[in-house]
Amino acid sequence: MNQAVPFTSADTNLLHDGLRQVISNGASPGGVLACGTAGGDRTILSAGVIAPETGEQAPDGDTVYDIASLTKVVATWPLVGRALDTDLLDLDAPARDFLPPMEGTAPSADATIRQLISHTSGLRASTRLDLYAGAQQPLHELISREPLESAPGAHQYINRGFILLGLALAHVHQRPLNDLATDLWSELGMADTSYGPLPSTPRIAPTEQRPGAQRLWGSVHDENAATMGGVAGHAGAFAPASDLATYAEALIGTHADARLGAWLRESMTAHAEIEPGLARGLGWILASGNTVAYHHGFTGTSLYLAPATGRYIALTTNAVHNGPARTRIAPLRELILKTITTT
Repeated sequence: MNQAVPFTSADTNLLHDGLRQVISNGASPGGVLACGTAGGDRTILSAGVIAPETGEQAPDGDTVYDIASLTKVVATWPLVGRALDTDLLDLDAPARDFLPPMEGTAPSADATIRQLISHTSGLRASTRLDLYAGAQQPLHELISREPLESAPGAHQYINRGFILLGLALAHVHQRPLNDLATDLWSELGMADTSYGPLPSTPRIAPTEQRPGAQRLWGSVHDENAATMGGVAGHAGAFAPASDLATYAEALIGTHADARLGAWLRESMTAHAEIEPGLARGLGWILASGNTVAYHHGFTGTSLYLAPATGRYIALTTNAVHNGPARTRIAPLRELILKTITTT
């Protein structure tokens, strides 16, 4: 491991200003940035309030946010890596080998674990699990029976792949996904990371208020994860920025978890181009010549890792509280990526 490149005061000031600016522009009620290095240096930056519902209380490193699709790389991805280590999964075997037995054709379950985790499976891109409401067959079979939407190989971001991965993990371990994830997070020291539901307290950041319903507060924002009871391979986890920093340190830190560190290195090999300059590895988006791995969550969260320079940045916001999050916080995400790739 190369010596970690610390963030300068100019770096953290610029990031803090960027966070304040998007909040001032109405992107989110508030948010938290955790910037750190492999050596254990950590800076927590915050701005705004947790939400109008919690009064004037400012968020901090311990404020718990719905991390949405960061669940893919904070729960499912590390659990897949560990299952590969113990031969419970095989990257190049079809998913159906690791799901409850099914008779007959199951085109979507013929996708390999590698294709599912790299978003190159060709499965149906629209998630819409609500269309299966009332179905008698188990979810893994309903998804597996679906025809492919496109030929495997090209990149297409697909939640279904990670849903199947979560179901496969539960099957090969004969334990619920949330129990597997809770054990992992406990081992890594992520004491406040969990699947929901969580109590509606000021420590938990509320998210969206949908028409005719109460504001989501401690309940998962992702409607498909909610259909699955709040526990899914693609979404459903809640975490504070401090726990995401702890997780990043477990992946790239001086005292990193050896197995997860090796899995990250393997995962930072490009499997498909997303667009010029960006590729998809195993789970992660890859940038800067495949030296930076990152992922976003729909609610307004992100995690960036730069193993070569020993740097990471975690972002937690509840930007969906104020409306569509992606475009509103795009300037901050661009700034974070530029900062972590510049030394």
